Amino acid sequence: MRTLAYMMTILAVFGLAFWAYRENYATQQVLKETRVLRSDIADAQVRLSVLRAEWAYLNRPDRLRDLAELNFERLGLLPLRPEQFGRVDEVSFPPSGLVIEEGVEVSSYGQEADQ
Repeated sequence: MRTLAYMMTILAVFGLAFWAYRENYATQQVLKETRVLRSDIADAQVRLSVLRAEWAYLNRPDRLRDLAELNFERLGLLPLRPEQFGRVDEVSFPPSGLVIEEGVEVSSYGQEADQ
């Protein structure tokens, strides 16, 4: 009976050792993937900061004004003037008791296009 208990104990130890061995390598693989993902995230953040800087550079008001002047005939863009902007207190808001009686269909889903 003792021999059976010793054999079961030895098998349990071997089984736990095999399980620990596999878990160790699985953990190392996950840590490696995590390092790769963190590196990818850092690279993406650097690219994003470069893209934001380029966007800010391309949207400079003086550059956009020059582009609007160059393409005035094609686009018909007019320069913005301060008097074109209003104040918040000049905005007319709908009355608070507004009741919408008829809805408006804004989706064309399921309808055939007229051609």
